Amino acid sequence: MKKVINYFIRYHVAVNVVILAFILFGTLGVTSLKSSFFPLTESHIVQISVAYPGASPQEIEEGVVLKIEDNLKGLAGVERVTSVSRENSGSITVEVEKERDIDFMLLQVKNAVDRVPSFPTGMEPLVVAKQEQIRSTINFGLSGNNIPLLSLKKIARQVENDIRAMEGISQIEITGYPEEEIEIAVEESKLLAYKLSFTAVAQAVAQANIIVTGGRLKTDAEEFLIRANNKSYYADELTQIIVASQPDGTLIRLGDIAEVRDRFSETPNASFINGNLAVNVRVSSTNTEDLLSTADQIKAYIKTFNENRENLQIEILSDQSITLEERTKLLIENALQGMLLVLIFLSLFLNTRLAFWVAFGLPIAFLGMFIFAPIFNVTINVLSLFGMIIVIGILVDDGIVIAENIYQHYEKGKSPYRAALDGILEVIPPVVSAIITTVLAFSLFLFLDSRIGEFFSEVSIVVILTLVISLVEALIILPAHLAHSKALSKERKEPKTLVAKAFSKLRVINKLGDQMMQYMRDKLYSPLFEFTLKNRLLTMALFLAALFLTVGSIGGGVVRTSFFPNLASDRVQVTLTMPNGTNERITDSIISIIEQKSQILEQEFNEKYLAGTGKTLFINTIKTLGNGSSRANLTLNMLPGEERPNSIRANTVSSRLAELVGPVIGAESLVFGSGSNFGGSPVSVSLLSNNIEELKAAKNELKQILISNSLLKDVTDNDPAGIKEITIQLKDNGYALGLDLQYIISQVRSGFFGVQAQRFQRGQDEIRVWVRYNKEDRSSITQLEDMKINLPNGERVPLKEIAYYSIERGEVLINHLDGRREIQISADLKDAQNTSATDIMSDLQLNIVPQIQAKYPTISASYEGQNREASKLSASLATAGIPILILIYMTIAFTFRSFSQPILLILLVPLSITGVAWGHWIHNFPLNILSILGIIALIGIMVNDGLVLIGKFNNNLREGLTFDEALLNAGKSRFRAIFLTSITTVAGLAPLLLEKSRQAQFLKPMAISVSYGIAFATLLTLIVLPVFLSYSNQIKVYLKWLSSGKFLPKEAVERAITEQKEEQKMNEIESINTKES
Repeated sequence: MKKVINYFIRYHVAVNVVILAFILFGTLGVTSLKSSFFPLTESHIVQISVAYPGASPQEIEEGVVLKIEDNLKGLAGVERVTSVSRENSGSITVEVEKERDIDFMLLQVKNAVDRVPSFPTGMEPLVVAKQEQIRSTINFGLSGNNIPLLSLKKIARQVENDIRAMEGISQIEITGYPEEEIEIAVEESKLLAYKLSFTAVAQAVAQANIIVTGGRLKTDAEEFLIRANNKSYYADELTQIIVASQPDGTLIRLGDIAEVRDRFSETPNASFINGNLAVNVRVSSTNTEDLLSTADQIKAYIKTFNENRENLQIEILSDQSITLEERTKLLIENALQGMLLVLIFLSLFLNTRLAFWVAFGLPIAFLGMFIFAPIFNVTINVLSLFGMIIVIGILVDDGIVIAENIYQHYEKGKSPYRAALDGILEVIPPVVSAIITTVLAFSLFLFLDSRIGEFFSEVSIVVILTLVISLVEALIILPAHLAHSKALSKERKEPKTLVAKAFSKLRVINKLGDQMMQYMRDKLYSPLFEFTLKNRLLTMALFLAALFLTVGSIGGGVVRTSFFPNLASDRVQVTLTMPNGTNERITDSIISIIEQKSQILEQEFNEKYLAGTGKTLFINTIKTLGNGSSRANLTLNMLPGEERPNSIRANTVSSRLAELVGPVIGAESLVFGSGSNFGGSPVSVSLLSNNIEELKAAKNELKQILISNSLLKDVTDNDPAGIKEITIQLKDNGYALGLDLQYIISQVRSGFFGVQAQRFQRGQDEIRVWVRYNKEDRSSITQLEDMKINLPNGERVPLKEIAYYSIERGEVLINHLDGRREIQISADLKDAQNTSATDIMSDLQLNIVPQIQAKYPTISASYEGQNREASKLSASLATAGIPILILIYMTIAFTFRSFSQPILLILLVPLSITGVAWGHWIHNFPLNILSILGIIALIGIMVNDGLVLIGKFNNNLREGLTFDEALLNAGKSRFRAIFLTSITTVAGLAPLLLEKSRQAQFLKPMAISVSYGIAFATLLTLIVLPVFLSYSNQIKVYLKWLSSGKFLPKEAVERAITEQKEEQKMNEIESINTKES
């Protein structure tokens, strides 16, 4: 290492070549980076989709889901299995452990599904696929005045094809309409007249509407294909199909017995933008696609589209690129401001030319990071930029220590070359150790589970890459520049060049900074330092008291806690769920009333907050009906966060809208969501049991408790009341006629659900052809009672003569978690700013749920939402954190060759929590998971200052100073370096800390932990660490006395002196051996 450093110090041209390489390849690297809203993450989910037309949730559960779940039990690499069984379909979600290969696990899951011996007849083939990670990029809607839905859909399909042809865009989804189908609506009287059945009609259509090849015919002259081509794709073409013939030769065509029509399915699914019927188009980005370029292409297309049409327009509903650009701009501004503050403090408290060369390392380190960032799939996103902000202040730490040490050697009379070489070699161990400990601390992010762990792993990669490059710059480039610059030269009385004149003027500021530094060191720090060493017990008592007070404040709620910070949101989502079976007109009327209330709210907020600005609160309002007749949504897209006052927050708007709407009688649930919860609901409990009665009773009890809690809102569950079911039973006379229930229900199903005659592709749509009664003939219970049932002897009787029925609510959704029935109850916080989700969840876990379990013994509970994410994070933190802490200890122990000194450094970490907690209190932020991540990052940073002080202390002992003199001298001589490294780290984060924009609030907790933690840790390093060293020395002296019976001088028990004596002894032995030889 010495030879390499020596080479670059001697030949600084080689250093310039390295810098040019960094600039060239770093520029190429940064231009190749893609952009995304959040870091790219790999999928860890395998989805099994079940389609079983006409089946009930119980049929799907018993016939499909339970069989698959049973085969998945014990499959290595599966974290957990959840499932939902609903009418006509179901889904099974397999969550794969983070470290497993998703493609291999997909194969394993497919094998498990294939081992199921049989599935019900009538079920479509299962689809087993990896859930692709896609991210919404831009959503827009097509709407116009009095344009039919079918026309909107056709135009949307054309828009889809145009966009799909663009480079780098693959994920496009169109919504806002039901599926298209062809309905053959037969009349029962005509079926009776022609003695036909639904099945016979369906078979006739399937057998006639075909395109089939019959082989080849070869003659001597040519070859022919034999083909039956009678395929029709539209309703009017099917009417001529012959379904039967009479004995007299009369042909009965489909149009004679039924009304055949192209139509949308009866499942309600419609969207309205500002009151106009619309079709929505959602464009998403995959891990290989760039968000900003995708959005730019689509916005250019929309502009051209709108310019060429009058009545039909495309309106952008949400554009993630705007938010990304806003946050990127904000973070870049904060980064530049942080760099400027770092430069100011360096110039103020460090020699001006030294400060310049130390600061020169910042762009070099970032350019070096950009060279390697694409290899690790780093993108330009909110968290990668945040990683760069965090590292700004840390980057100059090693440069400050090296530059100041080189300058001290120069002041001792050494030549610039010798000062650079000796100065760098002296501090290599603590500097390298400091970088290694910081890298180790940040590397913990790579091993964290949960969504936070996946996202913040990119912060870790950015910080680690930048620090490693900065170490190379500090060890090779910085000493070479200092040795060959005017930083290590006598100051001329009259500078000649403009640059020299500028530095000369800056030295005036520099001298002022020197005076301030000397004053702080000699007048403030030195007396305090001496006082604390003389009053060690009092010092320790004060800091421990502060720690206990902090812990008590956290436990008492003075310093609030939560799982995750709230995300800034520009949207309010109202979700209305009516009892299943509610007519869609009723659902539509209620959501329309809520839409009217939102207009009142908009006017109110416009007058109060936006008067005179020419802006309105809502950009657009989207009303969506479906899927299903009992569900509706209202989406209110607000002005972007930077264009509206801070007092207009999504949760403020949603709360006010809830007040205006008030209680809705008959609604099963009405949620006014603000979209600001990261990691799921803050309060969420899953109750598990295979005893259905106890499960539902426990759900009702827990839900009522949460509803009665004044701190909570939007209490919901995933067990809606089922649709009313008409349960048919066969009468005795029916059995006497030789009938069975299956025979009867199959005929009822044919008329009221339908018989699928065909299924074919028409353009981009899959069309199903259904044979059933006309809608008007299946709209009352009387029509069901009067339905004619075919008997085996050919006669027909009304259903009511051979069967009876009862009406009761059935299941509409059946949820499973790891093979057991599950009902999940969730709630949101009314006031997230002043309510602790952790306190509410603790009360649930310790008091409420145990009482329910005592009443219903078969019930077990799983705590979901943010609590589950936090638990996964905590478990992985414990698993990976201890080995990394041991590695940090080993690194420091290896550097100082001491077992005790690393322990003293690590003991400072819990004391730093005082600064972290009260920093959150000052900024009115709760301690949360991101705060903990900040403390983890703080461990690596704060150890750096301790390394510098202890390294100097050990050197002082080797030079012959007494213990007290070595300690005092170490504190004084390293005061500037420690103060500067800390203040530059805080300065780098200061703009983000002071940022009022709501876009920055998500990242603030981690910034608070690092900045306030490092500020308090500076005090700990300069005051408490020497006290620790003094106590440690005293313990060593007493232990030596116990073992030898002698009181040794303080210095004699220190490892630095012991090593020095051992080296002297070895040198003496070596010299004796040399003389003898």
